[in-house]
Amino acid sequence: MPKMKTKSSAKGRFTLTATGKVKFNSAYRRHRLLTKSKAAKERNQGTKIMCDADARKVKRYMLPNG
Repeated sequence: MPKMKTKSSAKGRFTLTATGKVKFNSAYRRHRLLTKSKAAKERNQGTKIMCDADARKVKRYMLPNG
């Protein structure tokens, strides 16, 4: 059986923690920051841990070797 390849788009978007959770960068922080409130910008900064239901899909379809 051939090897399962990791999706190229997922390589740069997600990383796995040591316990197997999926980390991702927040959206809405790239441009048009003048129109967004300070609270919205602070809420979306940094990395976040994905919820279990979505993380299960990401690990299964996009990061099979992770």
